[in-house]
Amino acid sequence: MNTLRAVIALLFFPGGLFILFAGMAYEWVDRKLIARFQNRIGPRWFQPLADSIKLLAKEEVIPTDVNAILFVVLPVIALAGALASALYVPIIGLEPSYSFSGDLIVTLYLLSLLTLCTGLAGANTLDRFSLVGATRALTQMFSYEAPVLLALLGPAIVAESWKISVISEYAKSHWLIITQPIGFLVAVIGLMGKLEMPPFDAPEAETEIVAGALTEYSGRGLALFHLGKSVELMVGLTLVTAFYLGGVANPLLFFAKTLMLLVVVAGVQSLLTRLRIEQTVGLWWRYGALLALAQFLVMIAYEGVA
Repeated sequence: MNTLRAVIALLFFPGGLFILFAGMAYEWVDRKLIARFQNRIGPRWFQPLADSIKLLAKEEVIPTDVNAILFVVLPVIALAGALASALYVPIIGLEPSYSFSGDLIVTLYLLSLLTLCTGLAGANTLDRFSLVGATRALTQMFSYEAPVLLALLGPAIVAESWKISVISEYAKSHWLIITQPIGFLVAVIGLMGKLEMPPFDAPEAETEIVAGALTEYSGRGLALFHLGKSVELMVGLTLVTAFYLGGVANPLLFFAKTLMLLVVVAGVQSLLTRLRIEQTVGLWWRYGALLALAQFLVMIAYEGVA
């Protein structure tokens, strides 16, 4: 009986299946908002689920001259990393399923698995589009990791903890977007860059390199990569909201704040055109990290004066 309860809790409260469906729901909202901003109707509410079922039902074609084990395993690792990161985050305003001192660093590394696996998946094939996409994905990953890390460390420093639950609890009484606006901006742009959202979608530019690193993927593998991206969108929005927008004390506040942030993200995607890879990487690596470091200096100076 205890085992059955543990399995049910792992799946639904909020567990793996809940997070997968919630991630698809946030993906649908993102697509619907972009469509409405562009004067289109957009997909129906069940479209992400229908796409996932369709891909899972299709045959997975493994190209010749690839490492078949890596080709099959990489999508599983990517989705597993995204789901594991949700264990330490206050999903829908509830306490994290698991928490320990320093779980913020572990969560950030788990969120990087999707991009790392995507790059390795593209490098594992001989297709020229996949290789170009893999190079762009890994380059963009290295450029966005440091600014995002610095942006999320700002709230950790003022909360004097590396534990997500402690930082989120501190943020409930401190709207850090007011005291650390640069960190909030860097975190939002960094999240979009990590997830390769427009205008930072050069690694998967369909008009240039088909589907980038995932050009050779079909069926189950492609579905798992897409599900991993949807889960990471939800986890990333939760982290930014919990740290900068006054925390997420209950499910109502969680959905209100994360959806409000998603509206901002969708608006940026609709307003800006795709950046070239050198613009995506060079400008952000130079100025994103510098802005976050400048905010750290201001925080240190303020603490010294106080």
